[in-house]
Amino acid sequence: MKKEGSKGFPAALTAVIVVLALAAGGFMLFKDTDPPVIAITPDGPDLGREAKITVTIEDPGSGLKSIEVAVVQKGKRTVFAERAFPGGSMRAEETIDLAKGEIAEGEFSIEVTARDASIYPFGAAGMSTAHKDYVFDATPPRIFVQSHTVNLNQGGSGLMVFTLSEPAASAGIRVGERFFPAYLQPEGENLYHCMFAMPWDTPPAAFRPLIEATDRAGNTASRAFSYHANPRQFRKDRINLSDSFFESTIPEFQGLIPITGSLLDQYLFINRELRKQNRDTLMELGLQTAPTMLWSDTFARLPNAANRARFADARDYYYQGKIVDHQTHMGLDLASLKNAAVPAGNHGTVVFADFLGIYGNVVVIDHGLGLQSIYAHLNSMEVTVGQAVSKGDIVGHTGITGLAGGDHLHYEINISGVPVQPIEWWDDNWIRNNITSKLE
Repeated sequence: MKKEGSKGFPAALTAVIVVLALAAGGFMLFKDTDPPVIAITPDGPDLGREAKITVTIEDPGSGLKSIEVAVVQKGKRTVFAERAFPGGSMRAEETIDLAKGEIAEGEFSIEVTARDASIYPFGAAGMSTAHKDYVFDATPPRIFVQSHTVNLNQGGSGLMVFTLSEPAASAGIRVGERFFPAYLQPEGENLYHCMFAMPWDTPPAAFRPLIEATDRAGNTASRAFSYHANPRQFRKDRINLSDSFFESTIPEFQGLIPITGSLLDQYLFINRELRKQNRDTLMELGLQTAPTMLWSDTFARLPNAANRARFADARDYYYQGKIVDHQTHMGLDLASLKNAAVPAGNHGTVVFADFLGIYGNVVVIDHGLGLQSIYAHLNSMEVTVGQAVSKGDIVGHTGITGLAGGDHLHYEINISGVPVQPIEWWDDNWIRNNITSKLE
């Protein structure tokens, strides 16, 4: 006779149902063994007055059951958010806006607790906690000017010394869209030195330099300072282009320019687009600088050299009697003997020694605080990147590389990548009155 269960079902079928029920129960019990995932941003620790803290909680398994977000400051714990999710939710987000003034300046912590809707093992593994420590700083840095009145010439250089009430994440002088970084000095408390320029294209009426400082929490302050700006007039120059000049210079740029178009088209690409790329490189190099002054006294000049093109000459380029381009010459052209030895202008470190487009073979020496000297159109380079040089050391020999029409040295002085008048740096009186006296 066939054996049946208590309700008339066969015993085997009853056993199967029991196994399936147990399996279903086990699945429900073990389907979510991972607790909620909590993320607190930003990383911090320093936060400014405009900062917002975002807490994100996720549980893709059984969903969230409840969350709590609290702030602990000076021993007091305040719950900022407490939410329950009867129907479950896969994700929750809470934001604490420091601009609302609910948290005082100083140290505080964010504490987060989250529970999911799982039942394994009976609620204990379904809970996560997280915390993060912050410092709330809503006070901008105070700027204290240490230098006396700064006297600048259009196209020339200046130095500002200032201190801050706290360490800065960024500090410097802004001139229009240009920013000249300042550098923290080892002596003094929060003491900064900043080399800056009155750019050649900024007349006194448009020159409004401001010291800017941003602290680690992102609070920014700015202030003006006393200065006197002197206008300068720059020369105009005419450059006559010819097919023979194109044929002798353009081949050096193969691989850097499009090979389509006329010789004039290729030259104009070099003189315009490649020139911009090269200036961008010099701007980047301007930030590769020592935070302290490496040089001393006046800068050395190429011996027995005659001045040719001047700084900030406005150049009109003519081809077959018509103007085809306009550029500004950003240095001095110095002509001496062919293949003349070129001395380092002052003590420093070589940050670039390579071919650089229109400049040909170039050596760039960093003298600290963003001050750099550039030696272009070299026939040969006698130094390497990272090499320390002293004033007068031979860095290369003059040549006709790049867009040079004859053997000469193109010499520049840049401050944070912005070209300035080199002649100032050959003048002992100017250096003493405008630079070293401020450091004393």
